[in-house]
Amino acid sequence: MSEVVVDSHTGVKAGSVTGTEEIRTLVVSRKELIADDVVLLEFADPDGGDLTAWEPGAHIDLLLPGDMSRQYSLCGDVANRRVWQVAVLREPEGRGGSIYLHDELAAGASIRIRGPRNNFAFDKAGSYIFVAGGIGVTPMLPMIAAAESAGASWELVYGGRTKSSMSFVDHLTSTYGERVSIRPQDEFGLLDLPGLLGTVRGDTAVYCCGPEPLLQAIENACEPWPAGSLHLERFSPKALEEPLLAESFEVECQMSDKTITVPPGKSIVDVMQENDIPIVVSCQEGTCGSCETVILAGTPEHRDSILTPAEREANETMMVCVSRALTPRLTLEI
Repeated sequence: MSEVVVDSHTGVKAGSVTGTEEIRTLVVSRKELIADDVVLLEFADPDGGDLTAWEPGAHIDLLLPGDMSRQYSLCGDVANRRVWQVAVLREPEGRGGSIYLHDELAAGASIRIRGPRNNFAFDKAGSYIFVAGGIGVTPMLPMIAAAESAGASWELVYGGRTKSSMSFVDHLTSTYGERVSIRPQDEFGLLDLPGLLGTVRGDTAVYCCGPEPLLQAIENACEPWPAGSLHLERFSPKALEEPLLAESFEVECQMSDKTITVPPGKSIVDVMQENDIPIVVSCQEGTCGSCETVILAGTPEHRDSILTPAEREANETMMVCVSRALTPRLTLEI
């Protein structure tokens, strides 16, 4: 059977980042180039067993050599428990994870994977507008299938640099027809978001994933929409300004029975690891949700790219890899 290691992490809030911290050793059952610089990878249990169930919007962490951990959205069929499927864009200017997956990881090889986890949950709505940019189409695939299965009204607007760089185009157009608008930039220019979102629609959820300029543009276009209409997933963190509290602060870790001092220039996660406080971390950029921790007292400075404005105001959890404190002391459940 596949190896399963359960990390001793608690503090995942119901209704926010949900999933499992299991680490499994799986095999690469399929590897295929499906678009310019995009490779499809499928992972299976080496003994043919079922994998953990997941829901649209979920991602997994691929644990790579050199202590690299990279997150990718699951894009296959949620009903197929035999494989997990991701699509990976080759990023020559990245930190090396995509290069390894494209150039070195071979079909049949073993790979350690953590998850799945979901911080881009697919909510029920009367209708949906999906907007994808480039490889950001991957989490949309199971969402579209779920919307279709539920009989909901939906449309997808999918942009990319060129049509040859855009994954799953043939599948989307042949399966769903005119509800899918393929808009490569070299043919159509930038996506017409004002035309798409200029009229506020009741009981409509807008889901978007793609590069930061697209996300900023869609945030602007959706400003008149009701709170909670827009759902985003970011590839990279928002640009951060200097912390509001420049000096050191204390963090009481209740379950670990330790109190640590976090100085300027170090994250809460850094000091937790120095003091052997068990914490699951992955991206360390505030984009994956693996380090989300329950707040018991104190006020944090939220610096992540996951929590919604309402969740930030509630101050129930924080991402301790990037977020800091606005009070001299925080008490966390961990």
